Amino acid sequence: MSPRPRRSYDQYCSAARALDAVGDRWTLLIVRELLAGPRRYTDLHADLPGVSTDVLASRLKDMEREGLTTRRRLPPPGAAYVYELTARGRGLLPVLEALGAWGAGELGERRPTDAVRAHWFALPLLRALREAGAGEGLVEVRLDEGTFHLYADAAAGSVEGRAEEPVYGEGSAPGEPDARLVLDAATCVALGRGEIALREAVRDGRVEVTGDGAAAKALRER
Repeated sequence: MSPRPRRSYDQYCSAARALDAVGDRWTLLIVRELLAGPRRYTDLHADLPGVSTDVLASRLKDMEREGLTTRRRLPPPGAAYVYELTARGRGLLPVLEALGAWGAGELGERRPTDAVRAHWFALPLLRALREAGAGEGLVEVRLDEGTFHLYADAAAGSVEGRAEEPVYGEGSAPGEPDARLVLDAATCVALGRGEIALREAVRDGRVEVTGDGAAAKALRER
């Protein structure tokens, strides 16, 4: 089967050129998932509820062609193929942060049909950590929906010096985190909307902070 023809807006405009690469449905959400590091196809499909196998495979091929992702085989005993972002793909982090901030007001009440994954709150919390001046460090986040961890230094809106490292990851922190946060999804939504600042949420008891690292100390400062 020949590759799908490259579609273009054919406009000499940087926004149009960007949308040529990432404007297809699901593409930016695949980037969101791959900011957690290399993922297998089955993992991506599980965390992108609603996408068909054919569409996911097609998008991954398109993204590889656009230089956003690469595919490689893990060494034994893994021996599975994984997808990961290139430096160009990782450069979409601030785009996703800005898009999430713009769309935060659309969340409203969670609908019965809405899927949710704990790590989908990672990017809004990265921005909240940056605004709180939490600095660098590994932060573990616990919600009723699950646990994930993130790297506060990725909140600077740039990934310089972290080209091969994930921005966040599922599950508990790999090692002792600089801070542990316990909160609920409603507080995550409020943080994403800018209705409350992270330090304020800590002071109000909406976010429980433990740990002895610089990030924890910064969040507990009055």
